[in-house]
Amino acid sequence: MSGGVDSSVCAYLLKEAGYEVIGVTMCFNLETKERKRPICCDWQAIEDARRVAYQLGIKHYVLNFSDILKEKIIKRFCDTYLIGKTPNPCVECNRYIKFGTLLEKALKLDADFLATGHYARIEKDTRGVYYLKKAKDPQKDQSYFLYYLNQQKLRKILFPLGNYLKSEIRQIARKIKLPVADRPASQDICFLPKGDYREFLSLHFQDKIKPGEIVDKEGRVLGRHRGICFYTLGQRQGLGLSGGPFYVIKLEKDTNRIVVSRKEDTYLKKLFVKNPHFINEPIKNKIVLNVKIRYNHKETPAEIIPHREDLEVIFLKPQSAITPGQSAVFYKNDTVIGGGEIDTE
Repeated sequence: MSGGVDSSVCAYLLKEAGYEVIGVTMCFNLETKERKRPICCDWQAIEDARRVAYQLGIKHYVLNFSDILKEKIIKRFCDTYLIGKTPNPCVECNRYIKFGTLLEKALKLDADFLATGHYARIEKDTRGVYYLKKAKDPQKDQSYFLYYLNQQKLRKILFPLGNYLKSEIRQIARKIKLPVADRPASQDICFLPKGDYREFLSLHFQDKIKPGEIVDKEGRVLGRHRGICFYTLGQRQGLGLSGGPFYVIKLEKDTNRIVVSRKEDTYLKKLFVKNPHFINEPIKNKIVLNVKIRYNHKETPAEIIPHREDLEVIFLKPQSAITPGQSAVFYKNDTVIGGGEIDTE
């Protein structure tokens, strides 16, 4: 229970369905270098979760997950940016924290299921095989972030909101007078209280960030950058170059250079996924599936070609700003087949 409307209504729906419900809120208790106080524990959110649990008549616990967040999420987040890639911490959080450590703790407490306010659906066929599917609400669907789930975990997870629209969840919250009914959805990464990853990196890794050259495809120097970790593929704003518009088409860690060009050069037709993960059976033969390369990216058909340790993904139409470090997720209609981290070489 994050203290938001989704997880609060999730708990209500489960109780109404006859489950014995226990609320758990994760606290991360991080500190900045300047201020020795938590930066990502929203104490108001924890109090909101307590109030909702009290109103619903369920037990509520706050668990400290600070060590796992630092080790598995923040370190990887920073390391990925520092080598010129763009991380996806929400995928990693679901993989290692919510459906990793939290799920393990829930099962050790003899819970039958871990339920969350994710917008996604889980279905089981007559053979007992579980499938991860898109939510009813296409604007809120979060299946993209959940491709690391497997058969063992899916049988222990519930997504009660998967068959609801977000507007319907708000209506339920107002109807039962939940104190969080109109609380706005959080858009920030939890350990970035101001939503600015550049400021976070500057504070913690100033000694590792080096300015360098901005060059065109022919290697001509056009300007200077502040550090490759502050830029991402497809970026146009903040380059400080005349004669544009220019777009970032490559981040060179070895030379500490940023390569820019015109918009048409941001398009690529191919990517690789190393060490892919599959919800059920792995892809063994060439197949055409729909692929999302970012959460807000419209999925598009691509030919998936399996190799020994990776997958080659060839789009039927070139895609803009295919970004190493982000996730490529494969769909067959509304079903998630699997996915993995993007590489372009």
